[in-house]
Amino acid sequence: MTTPRATAELSADEARRIALRAQGLLGAPDRRSGVRGVLRRLGAVQLDTISVLARSHELVPYARLGAVGRTRVEDAYWKGAHAFEYWSHAACILPVEEWPHFAFRRRAYRDRPHWNHELPDGVYDRVIKQLRDEGPLTATELGGAKRTGEWWDWSASKVAVERALMYGEVVCVERRGWKRVYDLAERAIPASVLHDELDDTECLRRLVRLAGQALGVGTRADLADYHRLKGEQVDAVIADSGLVPVTVEGWGRPAWADPAALQSPPRGRHRTTLLSPFDSLVWERARTERIFGFAHRLEAYVPKHKRVYGYFTMPVLAGGRLVGRVDPAREGRALVARQVTLEGPKAVPAVAQALVEAAGWVDCTDVRVERVDAPELRDALVKELARALA
Repeated sequence: MTTPRATAELSADEARRIALRAQGLLGAPDRRSGVRGVLRRLGAVQLDTISVLARSHELVPYARLGAVGRTRVEDAYWKGAHAFEYWSHAACILPVEEWPHFAFRRRAYRDRPHWNHELPDGVYDRVIKQLRDEGPLTATELGGAKRTGEWWDWSASKVAVERALMYGEVVCVERRGWKRVYDLAERAIPASVLHDELDDTECLRRLVRLAGQALGVGTRADLADYHRLKGEQVDAVIADSGLVPVTVEGWGRPAWADPAALQSPPRGRHRTTLLSPFDSLVWERARTERIFGFAHRLEAYVPKHKRVYGYFTMPVLAGGRLVGRVDPAREGRALVARQVTLEGPKAVPAVAQALVEAAGWVDCTDVRVERVDAPELRDALVKELARALA
C-alpha cells in the first residue's frame, strides 16, 4: 500500500479527543436531533441479544443523550422509515439514507455460491408472496422459525426470509419481543433511496468516508473494521474518500482523519457514563487499547470460571478517559454492581455517578455493590453512592 504524505501531526491526546467528539461524547449533547441524530452521527448502532440494564442499541443513545425514554429510542429507530437493519460492523441499525451504499454487500450476498442452510425449491417465492399479501410478519407467522428446539436449526421459511433480507428484497421493519418483523423493501424503504444503482467503488468510498467521520481519526484497520470492509477495499478508495492523511503520536502506523475534525480543537463537556461493550467508541479492542490504554473484552461468551471482569462488563467513561468497569445486573428495583474495577481512587466519584444515573434511567431506586477488585476502595465507593442517592 502506498502511504500518502501526511498533512497533519496529532498528539495522542488530540487524537483521543477528536475520537470522543466524533462519537458524540465530547461537547454538548445534540438533544434537538435526538436518537436519530445519534444514529446519523455514528452511521451504525450495533444490535445484540443480550439485555442487562437495557439492550445495546438503547445504551448507545443513552450514553450520549442521557436519560432519553426507552420507548422514544425504539420509536426513533423503527417508526417513520428513518432506519433499517442490515449487516455492517455486525447486525446494525443504519440510517435509511445509507441504503444505496450497501448495494455492494447485497450484490455480494446474491453472488454467494453456497449457504449453510439448504432451501427447498419454491419456499423463497412462497415467503415473498406471503409477505406481499399479508406482511409485515415474523418468521413464526411465515411458517415457523425453527425445525427443532436448537437455536441454529432454522425452518425453511426462516432460511428463505433471512436470505431475502441479505439480498435486500426484504427488510426488518421492527423488533417485536426481539423477533425480527419482515416486510418487502419496496414497501418499507422510501422510493427516493430504493435502488442499487451505485457501483461497488461508489459504495465503498462513501462507507470509508462515513467511518472516518464517525471515528474522527483512524488507521486503515479502524476504517475497515467500522463497516467490516476488507483492507484492500479501503486501499482502493481511501485517496478519493475525502479523508486526509495524518500521523498520530505513538500509533506507529498511517492514519486518516475527517478534515472537519481538524478545523477546530475538540473542546467541551465530557460525558460521564456507562458504555455498552458494543458501543462504537470501544467495539474494536485494538483501537480502544491504542487510544485509551484500556484493555476491554466482552466476557459474556467466556466460561464463568474464566471471566476476569464479569458477564457484561461496561466500561466507565469520565473526563474523556476510561476509568473503570462495571458488571451490572438488576434485582427488582436495585441496580447491582456484581463486580467493579476502578482505575485508581480518583475514579470513585465518576463510577458512582455513572451507576446512579444508569439506575435512574432504568427505574431502579437503589444501587448495591457486591465486589470491588480493589477492596480498599469499596468503602469509598459505597459512601459516594449513598451521597449521590440521598
